Amino acid sequence: MSGDVKKAQAELNAKVLGRDGVTGTAIGLDGDKPCLKIYVRDAKSARGLPKRIAGFRVVTEVTGEFRRL
Repeated sequence: MSGDVKKAQAELNAKVLGRDGVTGTAIGLDGDKPCLKIYVRDAKSARGLPKRIAGFRVVTEVTGEFRRL
């Protein structure tokens, strides 16, 4: 994985982690290109999140709440 996408994820984390409903972020693939993912509790939580960071597409995924086992 390119260091650029890791830097972009760090920038994304600084912008979105801690927002209500955001449960995490990841680096993923959009087709064959690297992208960033934001995991959210529900569709309402996805409103207002960035669509691109440092040139990388940001994909939002509704996962529900994560719970410790």
